[in-house]
Amino acid sequence: MSVILKHIEDHPDLTPRLVGITYEQLQDLWRAADIVHLQKKAYAERLKTTKNVKRAGRKITLPIQEQILITLLYLYQHPSFLYVGAQFGVCESTANTIFWYCLPILNELLPPSILEQVKKKVGDLEVVQEILTVHELTVDSTEQPIERPTDNEEQKEHFSGKKKTHTLKNQVIVLPKGEDIVDIKIGKKGPVSDIKIFKEQQKKFDPNQKFKGDKAYVGGFQISTPHKKPKNQELSLEHKEENKVFSSNRIFVEHLIRRLKNFRIAAERFRLRRSNYESVISSVCGLVRLRIGALILPT
Repeated sequence: MSVILKHIEDHPDLTPRLVGITYEQLQDLWRAADIVHLQKKAYAERLKTTKNVKRAGRKITLPIQEQILITLLYLYQHPSFLYVGAQFGVCESTANTIFWYCLPILNELLPPSILEQVKKKVGDLEVVQEILTVHELTVDSTEQPIERPTDNEEQKEHFSGKKKTHTLKNQVIVLPKGEDIVDIKIGKKGPVSDIKIFKEQQKKFDPNQKFKGDKAYVGGFQISTPHKKPKNQELSLEHKEENKVFSSNRIFVEHLIRRLKNFRIAAERFRLRRSNYESVISSVCGLVRLRIGALILPT
């Protein structure tokens, strides 16, 4: 047993500070991941009997619980694979292999949004879309720094004038009180405007669905925004008060984005391949949904 796993079992109250979810949620995730892991192993064994499959590399001996723990530690703390592997007595390349093995398991168990959770069942999706029209959903976006692209044209496409660096943009739509993530658009180029991304997302919803957003969404269809200060003029006291109330109603989306950024891999400069960005951020969204109690793992 690794030192970190023993420390978690001895001090379960510290689990959220180490991996971002509670000890009880971690136990549920272990049980669910073990089922998926066994299914993958059984499939691999069947594949061996039907095809001449050669397996290279050293066999991983860590139990699935510790493999999941390595993955969560990397997502939440964002250390190097060398460091996180050392905590479990494995080399850097093995920690890397474990992470990329477990990430699809997390994606399978933890859908990043309500719409993603029900999209495979058309009937359920239509029902959810209709139910959501009762609420005025809140939308906002956030940018994350990435490594500077080597191609000159590509780096220009990713350079964000707002952040003064190369970024990818994620846009989330949440329930009014931030109780859950309704939809998320992951990995758009930093300079792409919020309103343009929103128009793409809006197609997933009922035409009567209403939204609220900040000033970046002024001019959008079916979305309310705060009053914008007229050129060379000041807002009236009435409009200032309305903006204050409006901000207090949409602050919950900021709180949820902050929860996403508690996972350092979603806040710090993204070091992995950009082709894996969506998979990584999707897993973070799923873990946040689990943490706030919006997602129940299968038993």
